[in-house]
Amino acid sequence: MDDWDDYRLILALARRGSMRAAAMELGLTHTTVSRRLSVLQDARGELFEKTPAGYSPTALGLALIEVAEKMEGLSLAGARYQRAMDQGMAGTITLSLPEAIAQYLLLDDVLEFSETYPAIDLRVETSYRFVDLDRSEADVVVRGAQEPPEHLVGRRLFPNCVTYYGNRDYLESTPRDQWRWIAPSAETRSPGWLEESPYPDVPIAISIDDITARHRALVNGLGLSRGACFMADPEPSLTRLTQSPPVPQQDIWVLTHPDLRNTPRIRLLMDFIAQAMTKKRGLVLGEWGAA
Repeated sequence: MDDWDDYRLILALARRGSMRAAAMELGLTHTTVSRRLSVLQDARGELFEKTPAGYSPTALGLALIEVAEKMEGLSLAGARYQRAMDQGMAGTITLSLPEAIAQYLLLDDVLEFSETYPAIDLRVETSYRFVDLDRSEADVVVRGAQEPPEHLVGRRLFPNCVTYYGNRDYLESTPRDQWRWIAPSAETRSPGWLEESPYPDVPIAISIDDITARHRALVNGLGLSRGACFMADPEPSLTRLTQSPPVPQQDIWVLTHPDLRNTPRIRLLMDFIAQAMTKKRGLVLGEWGAA
């Protein structure tokens, strides 16, 4: 096969497992993908077997998938090198932030950055997923992690700290035997969070996996919850439920791909974000609420 688009089709079908999902990834119609696969298999041999679970690659398909992955890696590397060679301060930067950090910590700062450096087209995307910098899903990422991917470069800042909170009106107006916890989802729940809380006997009313929605439920007085200090301490309606020090969670990192580490505008943004976060270190560590 000489056409990179054919390899992209093979990769999409192998990764997605269905014709419809592969078509969505490629930005094509189901009919177009089906027709191209049929033409490709007529010319090269059977690459996929259709099974009840989806499309399964044959031995030939597996061999070509391996080739396609190498070609994809080279293509992505080429695109990164091209961006890295652009030493000018003007250009696009995609910054990936967790939604909570974007809303409660860095919103004013990213706006200030854009106003200070208007030649830089800053595009902010929010996600809790650790976006793939190898695939250029972002240029700079801020994430909480114990150990981020080893090949990425950047700066470790400080841990995100959490403790237990309640709405003041809720605590005053709700009888003690009617208190309830608003918990994270079972999958994201830290071991021992309830047992180590000041009220381990209080039952869980609801589990909410999204940290922002859980925080809003806490602020609205729907129950007790453990929350990030940087989100909860500034809320006048909330009070801490314990005098114990906040519990450190994952460290916050500012990272980029090593191919981009010396690109001036990337370095500028990373330094700016690190400085902005450092100014709010006490808030993130829970020192502000303990004062």
